[in-house]
Amino acid sequence: MITVDHIIDADDSGHQSFAADVRQGLLANPKHIPCVYFYDKKGSQLFEEICRQPEYYLTRAELVILQTHSTAIAREFMQKAVLIELGSGSSLKTRYLIEAFLARHGSVHYIPIDVSRTILESSTTELNSSYAGLTVEPLVARYEEGLAQVEATHQEPKLVLWLGGSIGNLSREEAAAFLENIADGLARQDHLLIGIDLLKDRAILESAYNDAAGVTAQFNLNILARINRELGGNFNLDNYSHYAVFNSAAGRIEMYLRSNVQQTIHISALDLEIVLAESELIHTENSYKYKLEEIELLGHGIGRQLKQQWLDSKGRFSLNLF
Repeated sequence: MITVDHIIDADDSGHQSFAADVRQGLLANPKHIPCVYFYDKKGSQLFEEICRQPEYYLTRAELVILQTHSTAIAREFMQKAVLIELGSGSSLKTRYLIEAFLARHGSVHYIPIDVSRTILESSTTELNSSYAGLTVEPLVARYEEGLAQVEATHQEPKLVLWLGGSIGNLSREEAAAFLENIADGLARQDHLLIGIDLLKDRAILESAYNDAAGVTAQFNLNILARINRELGGNFNLDNYSHYAVFNSAAGRIEMYLRSNVQQTIHISALDLEIVLAESELIHTENSYKYKLEEIELLGHGIGRQLKQQWLDSKGRFSLNLF
């Protein structure tokens, strides 16, 4: 067992990166803020709440797939394997895999990688209290830094998990390049398990990112509140609205913050002043959706065979074992 007192920070430059990326993004045209900065303590809590909203089908669909097929996934590993999860969050869905690997091998080494120390502390405590035979090695890092550290220190067979459709936050080209980089660092016996959201009707997609309870709107606006808290910004959240729309040509949901009035913003830590026009947009996230044939091509591009693919009963979401 590794306690929360032993959480590793692979990158201690988070505040400087946040400041630099906010400056660069707000001075750009069009303006943008990278979606990785959604996940401070408040943002992580809001995202967990988003996953419980009736419109947000992704989490429920993936949970059912994992509940049904985790035993089959564990059977792919004749030896004990290290489970490495990118963007682990609460590790709720991962429990099905942990239980399947415990049943097969008697013990499991699990390395959750996340940018939120708070969520890692909480999930590590819960997992340690729930499972004998489980070793949790939490790592506060962005994906690349965390994986580099794991690859350098662990030689056992690995199953790298990237669940929740998070691959959609990267463009198709970025996703292919990122997966190629991961694959290059893995041995041939290692596997990738990736949750990928599928292209579907516009109404279903837009509803998932515009829940009636307004939780996604709070999540989006929280990134401005974070700038206020950490960088001395003076964003008035009442002057902004959440805007999420499906771009059919690009096959992606696009998420923005819209300025409802013309306004001038000061960010003291950056010595920065910016002017936002009425209706001007700040881009905060993309979520690309895939066709099934694109997923198979993704495997070919990184030199990995798509061994198994599972869909939920409505064909909305896919889990893919490479």
